[in-house]
Amino acid sequence: MSSLNRNSIGKVHVGAAAAGKHSVVVQSLPSRPSRILGDLCGKVFLLAVSLLLAATAWGQGMSQGMMSPPASVRPPYLTNVGIEQRLDSQVPADLAFIDDAGHQVKLGDYFGKKPLILNLVYYNCPMLCGEALAGLSTSMKLVKFDIGNEFEVVTVSFNPQETPQVAAQKKKEYLKRYGRPGAESGWHFLTGSPDSINALTKTVGFQYQYDAAKNQYAHATAIMVLTPQGRISRYFYGVEFPPKDLRMGLVEASQGRIGNAVDQVLLSCYHYDPATGKYGAIVSNMLKLGGGLTVLLVGGMIFVFLRLEKAAPRRSNWSHVRGS
Repeated sequence: MSSLNRNSIGKVHVGAAAAGKHSVVVQSLPSRPSRILGDLCGKVFLLAVSLLLAATAWGQGMSQGMMSPPASVRPPYLTNVGIEQRLDSQVPADLAFIDDAGHQVKLGDYFGKKPLILNLVYYNCPMLCGEALAGLSTSMKLVKFDIGNEFEVVTVSFNPQETPQVAAQKKKEYLKRYGRPGAESGWHFLTGSPDSINALTKTVGFQYQYDAAKNQYAHATAIMVLTPQGRISRYFYGVEFPPKDLRMGLVEASQGRIGNAVDQVLLSCYHYDPATGKYGAIVSNMLKLGGGLTVLLVGGMIFVFLRLEKAAPRRSNWSHVRGS
């Protein structure tokens, strides 16, 4: 009988001599699934831990926010400028304003159906207000929710001298920047009387002061997310608003009426920090979620590979012998 020739597939052929008297074919079992299982389970576990650490770091990065300094450390000309949070306060529904079309409206006209974004600006502001409106437009473009469908926006001027004509001009400018059809029915630019403005700003904790020498207002910048019923749910500070924070704020304010299952998972892993106006990771929940996913993945792989091993042919040293 001739010598054995082994190939990389695991088959062993015993050939005959030149005369070809005998031929033996040996079929060995392929690589055992259980051996592969250990390697893959280890890799899956390491991948899950890596993703968990990366997600935690991402959440910590999201939590670095900006808020107004305490009144005691503000410069004299900014003593009355800042944001004092009034979370869960009810915005008065009966406050009267004039919309960009010149119609008398009440804030309650926008309550009852969708979460709202409320931002306070004055339309002729030479600095921050334009930046804040531009930042809000950009953030809303990066969120898949559409103004008028999933949420509405109410922009109110705190300068009682501004007119509906000025509001209409600003609306046209920022609707063009936003660039999605149908938004004109869901983004409202309002002007109002000193009494209505004072009542609204006091309710939401928006503090500002007029500088007569410069004919300008000193003010902070923030947006507020309201529930459909008009209660203050979230504050976001600055002139740029992370789309992930904005989306989660809207989902949370809507009490789950908008968004999807992924949003609900994120909200279980991230919580809103009023001190920073940002969402940050809850490490314990992240660990629970990561551990649960790892168990499901490893369990699923064990089940699959056990089925494969059961279906594989039994090990045999000589599975087929044929002679002449």
